[in-house]
Amino acid sequence: MKFRYKSILLSSVVSALIPLTGIAANIPQDMGATAPAQTQTVSIVMKLHNVPHLEKFIAGTVNPNSWNYQNFLSVEEFVERYAPSERDIKKVVRELNKLGITVDEVYRNHMVIRATGTTAQLNQFFSTELHHYQESNQRYIKPNRNITVPDSVSDVVLTVTGMNTKKFASPHSRILSDALPGKASGDLVKSTSLNAASTGNPLGKLTVADVANLYNINPLYAKKINGRGQTIGIATLATFNPADAYAYWKSVGLNVSQNRIKQRHLDGGAGTDGADETTLDVEQSGGLAPGADIIVYDAPNTDSGFMDVFFKAAADNRVDTLSVSWGSPEIAQTPAVMEGQHQAFLELAAQGISVFASAGDAGAYDINNNQSSYAYPACTKTLTVDSPASDPYVVAAGGTTLPSVQVHKYGSITVPAERPWGWDYLQNYFVTYYGQAYYDTNLFPVGNGGGVSVNFPVPYYQANTSGVKTSAAGQSLICQTSSGPQDLIDLPAGYAGRNLPDVSLNADPQTGYSVYFGGAWIYGYGGTSFVAPQLNGIAALISQVNGGRLGHLNPQLYARLNQYGYGSNSPFNAITTGDNLYWQAAPNYNPGSGIGTLNVHNLAKSFRRW
Repeated sequence: MKFRYKSILLSSVVSALIPLTGIAANIPQDMGATAPAQTQTVSIVMKLHNVPHLEKFIAGTVNPNSWNYQNFLSVEEFVERYAPSERDIKKVVRELNKLGITVDEVYRNHMVIRATGTTAQLNQFFSTELHHYQESNQRYIKPNRNITVPDSVSDVVLTVTGMNTKKFASPHSRILSDALPGKASGDLVKSTSLNAASTGNPLGKLTVADVANLYNINPLYAKKINGRGQTIGIATLATFNPADAYAYWKSVGLNVSQNRIKQRHLDGGAGTDGADETTLDVEQSGGLAPGADIIVYDAPNTDSGFMDVFFKAAADNRVDTLSVSWGSPEIAQTPAVMEGQHQAFLELAAQGISVFASAGDAGAYDINNNQSSYAYPACTKTLTVDSPASDPYVVAAGGTTLPSVQVHKYGSITVPAERPWGWDYLQNYFVTYYGQAYYDTNLFPVGNGGGVSVNFPVPYYQANTSGVKTSAAGQSLICQTSSGPQDLIDLPAGYAGRNLPDVSLNADPQTGYSVYFGGAWIYGYGGTSFVAPQLNGIAALISQVNGGRLGHLNPQLYARLNQYGYGSNSPFNAITTGDNLYWQAAPNYNPGSGIGTLNVHNLAKSFRRW
């Protein structure tokens, strides 16, 4: 069966693809109906009111010529203008109660109702039937047919999540040793920097101090700009041990408050799978803004969890910046989650909270991630991007490779200039010494996520930007199955979609980082998972300079690109060589590296000049 486009409800979203299901050995096995008396908890997402007006308002909050410039809303103001009314909430609660379904919580922003009922009650309310499924080593519950919202509340309810407990998203971090033959430490790469902005630590062992050197953050620290008075938010799907972060900061010489981290466990709290991801998010963001407080929102790795973390951060309205380093291919994303997340990002923008998401670590071929069910060569190479980074109200954080000489087991490789991270520069070496199959399995597609969204149209802030692309032709996901090739999706050609990433920083594990995790150091870490929290910390510094929240940052970044270009006072450094496995770097915007990398001091000056 070929999957088809399905229109979704938000005015700023053109279309979404029906999510992919398992293929070949990963076809889920239906284990039968879930017990009628088993308890289930769902998140019912309410519809925003007057979305076009909200989008116009948000644009005004980041336009210096608008009366609404930096006039961000409180939660109460947001509810009054755009959220469902108390009457809408009561209508849904009343209908739930008729079947004995209990309302556990209504989010302060009126956007989410958390409700608990039995399987039988929820099956009846949503006209579906929950079943148990077995897929590889994972057992989960999901509806056996599409959920239908009752007519009595369809005018106020957008969607529902929580009835699918399958693992939902993946962290965007990579460890260098995972790509090496036998994962043998004897074959670890020794890299020497060629960058004039020298790093104090060897490549592969970089810390936040090196990030500050590379991207000109130190002048802010000299002016006592350290994020003081700001609160950083982390949205994640795994819990962590704060002691690791405090140990990291101490080891790199940072004197931080010993109670700066607060944790918010949602929907019963997250598990520990991916704890290293949450740890590095906190270490990087909090290390670049050592004076800021941090709130970590964690939830289970389910469709409901990956939506609720954003709505709860919006409802709390306590963080000034927010980053997430988890995601999934846009074309495989559940429409219900994309719809819900988009509404959360609209609210966050209206309240002035800047949001950052890692653009992915599978280069230009996000769906073909070599850790997924659609890996090449079992499936054809298909140009795709990652969600939620593809949402236009999110800053998509891309990755680069630093200039370096990398000494491998059988020879050296030189990267002469900072380039988009894409491990095609390693292809000749690994094919020569380890074979094409090894490269395809371990190093393809690995690199900076970027390309053209087929769900979101090109936003106004990219519309007149040189270098913005349309979707490529001939993009079909065809996978081998037991019954032969199966054409799963044909993507549109020439679609004028949202381009990502927006900006990039070093992310290649070959020129990557140290992480303190589980009471020990791990080296050779990389991924756009580092860039999203780094931008989060940088935004906290600039918020301090600005004297308040920055709001929806993308229009302001592209406006500065148009104003400054890449001159000596520019906030940006152009990335002009290399690619992310498909999209080429250029001396303008490009989907290989976005606008480029940051000169943070210049960016801060553009918000307030000393």
